[in-house]
Amino acid sequence: MPPSFGNAGLDPATTRLRQIALVVKDLDRAREVLTKVLGTEVVFEDPGVAKWGLKNILIAIGGDIIEVVAPFEPGTTAGRLLEKRGGDGGYMIIMQTLDAAKRRQYILDKGLSKVIWGYDRDGITAAQYHPKGIPGGMMPELDSHPTTPSNPSPLTDPFSPWHACGKDHTAYSALMKKYSDIHLSGVLLRLAPGQTDTEAASRYWQDTFGVGMSRDLLAFTNARMGFVRGVEGRSEGLESITIGVDGVGRLEGIWEKARREGVAREGYVEMCGVKWFFHNAGGRSKL
Repeated sequence: MPPSFGNAGLDPATTRLRQIALVVKDLDRAREVLTKVLGTEVVFEDPGVAKWGLKNILIAIGGDIIEVVAPFEPGTTAGRLLEKRGGDGGYMIIMQTLDAAKRRQYILDKGLSKVIWGYDRDGITAAQYHPKGIPGGMMPELDSHPTTPSNPSPLTDPFSPWHACGKDHTAYSALMKKYSDIHLSGVLLRLAPGQTDTEAASRYWQDTFGVGMSRDLLAFTNARMGFVRGVEGRSEGLESITIGVDGVGRLEGIWEKARREGVAREGYVEMCGVKWFFHNAGGRSKL
């Protein structure tokens, strides 16, 4: 486990968990099962990822996003990850804060991580960091949109603009609102084999990326993220996603579709190599 850098330096900042990316071999099957079971739809497909040998879909979870990528060329980072893990699974944790450029400079000045991709354009900052040494086996990205008269609350407005969904905010926000009865609620990352200090993992993300903590969990504005101990024979990575669902009928519908698709398990649904938990949003969220 990498050491914590303590609280010296930049204080935690309000941060939203805006997008989770998964990597799969069969994008068509992922599209079919996710949209059917979750009862949502694709809001955008980004042609720009083709330059990395990938194709993708972005699916609305209310105002937040599940992205699924699949390689179509050999030698991609995503393809190597599929081979290493022996199947589908998690790929990226994409966070939103108010000043990603300030945090990026802090990370670089302290030598906490390396930026492997990013840009500053039209007031938007995107910074993708190398996952080496970062607990949980997911590639982190920390982005920000400017606060403007047309976007006064980028973090707290559930349907605020999000650059990954393209330029037509009117179109994709309408779909986000259409499926606002499901919500990103919790995420668990699995540590590498032999790693057991889950609180230290959360503290590392707090000290590096500025996400505040609540007890041993990372406290995003919209969700909680925690860690589970490493398991021998299993690589680190995304363990589970928890979705809040408005209404018993909607929740029962998800389970019925999961059984129909053959992905229902005892207490959870298994899709894209990840465990999915669901709870009535009126109740208490469980990771």
